[in-house]
Amino acid sequence: MAVSKLQSLKPRPISELSMKVGSIRCYVSSCRAVLLPRFGGPEVLQLRPDVPVPDLKPNEVLVRARAVSINPLDTRMRSGYGRSIFEPLLPLILGRDVSGEVAAVGASVKSLTVGQEVFGALHPTALRGTYTDYAILTEDELSPKPASLTHVEASAIPFAALTAWRALKSTARITEGQRLLVIGGGGAVGFSAIQIAVAAGCHVTTTCGNQSINRLMAAGAEQAVDYTSEDIESVIKEKFEAVLDTIGVPETERIGINLLNRGGHYMTLQGEAAALSDRYGLPIGLPAATAVLFKKRIQYKFSHGIEYSWIYMRADSEGLHEIRRLSEAGKLSIPVEKTFSITQVREAHEAKDKKQILGKVVLELD
Repeated sequence: MAVSKLQSLKPRPISELSMKVGSIRCYVSSCRAVLLPRFGGPEVLQLRPDVPVPDLKPNEVLVRARAVSINPLDTRMRSGYGRSIFEPLLPLILGRDVSGEVAAVGASVKSLTVGQEVFGALHPTALRGTYTDYAILTEDELSPKPASLTHVEASAIPFAALTAWRALKSTARITEGQRLLVIGGGGAVGFSAIQIAVAAGCHVTTTCGNQSINRLMAAGAEQAVDYTSEDIESVIKEKFEAVLDTIGVPETERIGINLLNRGGHYMTLQGEAAALSDRYGLPIGLPAATAVLFKKRIQYKFSHGIEYSWIYMRADSEGLHEIRRLSEAGKLSIPVEKTFSITQVREAHEAKDKKQILGKVVLELD
């Protein structure tokens, strides 16, 4: 579909949309959505005007999306990451983060009401993502939007912050006074981790590019090492109770593990389950990934006395509500570098692919 056609698509007013009437609520039956019909570059993305909206399950919420952020997972999935899982299920809708208003609720939803402003994030394996006028999330995947934030600002937070939360709070279980190393603190997950750890009373050291040093120090990091000009192992003199490695290459894994105290936690975002499944297929790839993880856990437990984990985002209602509280208190934010209209989704993905925009990008839905 040509860009000119993409730009011509506008959401129809609710009064013009086909409606489904339940015992209590009404909701739309179709809407605009960006479909991924096949893997490839930004040109494969198709904004269509009448993609069906499924019936809500009892625990689900229909959200009129106002802003959705672009995560690295989105561009990787578009290019074929996770194809062993997703290819048989194409077309799918990309997108994990969303901020908007509740349009309808399932029968068992108690904590949210129609018209309420909310934000949240879907699980990484969700097939119907948030690049759509009407997104569907479970009640546990949503929280009231921080009142002090715009939809654009709020949409940048949930997926990255929940990933960091899972690492620090659910896995490492950080406590006040502990020391944390964030390898790659300049990205959204790393930056979220720094802020969450500082709010918990931890001492944080991070590595980053030179352009991020001032921002990470302002967020509360006690030391920010420029990995492009400094030798990390020479500059960092202390050891840590936890290391979150957002880069996840062999060199950063080696450095992170060597900088841990015995009993500490090494956590990487670059688990191998999807990559091995894509390479060998699910029947071989998933067992192979399980074997790799088990081997590393045993190896590092005996050689260094530490815990080793692959970190993936998961829905966490308690975590999301705490993230909202931190955001409202001004203790957690993710700066948005640029916004695009949803009709410019191809241009936005191209800019991320070419690294023309290093910071967070958000798609707005009018």
